[in-house]
Amino acid sequence: MDKHNIISKLPYSKPFLFVDEIIEINENGVKGTFTFDENLDFYKGHFRTEPITPGVILTEVMAQIGLACLGIFLLDNELNTNIAIALTSTQMEFYKPVLPNEKVTVISNKKYFRLGKSKCNVVMTNENGDEVCSGVISGMIVK
Repeated sequence: MDKHNIISKLPYSKPFLFVDEIIEINENGVKGTFTFDENLDFYKGHFRTEPITPGVILTEVMAQIGLACLGIFLLDNELNTNIAIALTSTQMEFYKPVLPNEKVTVISNKKYFRLGKSKCNVVMTNENGDEVCSGVISGMIVK
């Protein structure tokens, strides 16, 4: 499946689409990027004078790239446009802030994928290669 086609099958749109590019994808994992535009609404209220990206948004970026994109790739031809993607659990550790206009890279390694359920180890790094957060994400894709 084409990398751009995977992004088009995600059930999200701007401003809640947090995938700019899929760099690599195979049956064992995915690597993708997203850049946080300084004009995203959540920056207006999340520390007014020195905005940072909320942890829940970092988790969502990791879920969209590391779980949803990978699941779409793995299901490939079984999917049509009527899918539902559900995050079922997360276990995250946060190490560094992500600032407006910062580009992050998410690397996800599949632990398992069966019957539409997936569990992945995920890591997010900044442009300097520093790990900003990591953890385990589980979810499911339902046709």
